[in-house]
Parts: sequence; structure tokens; C-alpha cells
Amino acid sequence: MTEVLVKPKDIVVPGELLVKGMDNFPGPGAYRDNEEIYSSRLGVVYIDGRTIKVVPLSGVYIPKTGDTIICKVIDITFSGWRLETNSAYSAMMSLKDATSDYIGRGADLTEYYNLEDHVVCKITNVTSQKLVDVSMREPGLKKLVDGRIVKVNTNKVPRIIGKKGSMVSMIKNATGCRIVVGQNGIVWIQGDVNNEFIAIETIKKIERESHIPGLTNTIKEYLEKQTGKKIEVQNEKA
Repeated sequence: MTEVLVKPKDIVVPGELLVKGMDNFPGPGAYRDNEEIYSSRLGVVYIDGRTIKVVPLSGVYIPKTGDTIICKVIDITFSGWRLETNSAYSAMMSLKDATSDYIGRGADLTEYYNLEDHVVCKITNVTSQKLVDVSMREPGLKKLVDGRIVKVNTNKVPRIIGKKGSMVSMIKNATGCRIVVGQNGIVWIQGDVNNEFIAIETIKKIERESHIPGLTNTIKEYLEKQTGKKIEVQNEKA
């Protein structure tokens, strides 16, 4: 008889016993030893059908009140929208927090936000049980149309944004792309295809090399080479 010893979103450590029995399968971050499944890393438990996986805790986004994040609509209920936050916890956006429009009973909510839509929103509340509420009732919060979505390590978000927004501004100015960086590690980029590609590669380069001294000048030189433009850099300690 199989016994699952953990719940979704539990935090586990390497070597921790997750399952006894043969009815489940180990996914990424988990391994089988005889008839038992163990965690191979520090992380958060996800259960997908019969598969048990452990997502690394390092770089995993933890929702915080006041954060501006990019989310994907994953469910529509009678009272609002459920959003994927790139964390172990989904968020709810109520009708009153979604728009300044009056939404009548029985209205077609997909006319506002449909499944798979991405939105920029702000976290207004996180309970002790990690129930997350978000709002779009502030300037700059909106549905994102077209463009590309890129995921980055949340620990690298401050480097991608830069001091007073200097790094992301440099990428915007060099590529002409519109860019929104969510504090949950989701980045939205919109421009022509070639410049979108340059912006994505630049952000990935920052993510890889954020620990290297002189990052600002490195990125400046990279963007100049890729775009053929002379780039002015705001004063920032790299």
C-alpha cells in the first residue's frame, strides 16, 4: 500500500522520505530507492498526478505584499480570476480589483481577461496560509498583449532592473522594446522579432553573469555590438 508522506507546497530537504510504495513516480528533484521516493534537493513539493517532484527553493519566488508581478490567468470563477504567480502559490483577483468598470452579475469575464492571458498586477495581501490577493487598480497595471514571456531566477531580478532602473532602461533604449520585469521572475518583452531576441539574450546574459564585476560595462558593450548603436550609461556601480 502506497503512503504519500508530504503535501503539495511542503518544503523538504535532501534525503527526506516523500513516498512509501510503488504507485508514484519520482520527477525532477526526487529519486527512488527500492520502494521509497526521497527528495534530492532543498525545495518545494509539487504533485502532478502520480508524479512527485521537488522544485529548488533557491530562486523560488515567495509572494510578498506590495510586489508588482506578472501572472498568467489559469482559471475563471464566478467571483474573479485565479492567477499563476511563478511560485508554489496561486493568486486571486476579484472583480472589484480587476478593473474600474462595473461588472454586472453573469457578465462574460473572458471579455476582460481570458485563460492564458498575462497581466501585470500588484499583491495587496498575503495571509499566513499563503492565500494571495492581487489588484490591477493602479497606474501601469494592465493586460499584456503580444510580446514574449521569459522566466528568470528571482534572485537576479534586482540586477536585471539595475539601480533606479538603469539596466533595464539601457536594454529598452538599445532595442526599442517595451519591457516589464515582474518581481516574481517573469519578464515581458515586446518589439520587432530581432530586437526581442537581442533583449532576451541580454537578460539571460545578465542572469548568468550577475556575479561578475563590471557587469554594466559588459552589457553596454554587448548591446553596442548586437545593435550597432552607441549607448550612454547612467552612473551606476557595476
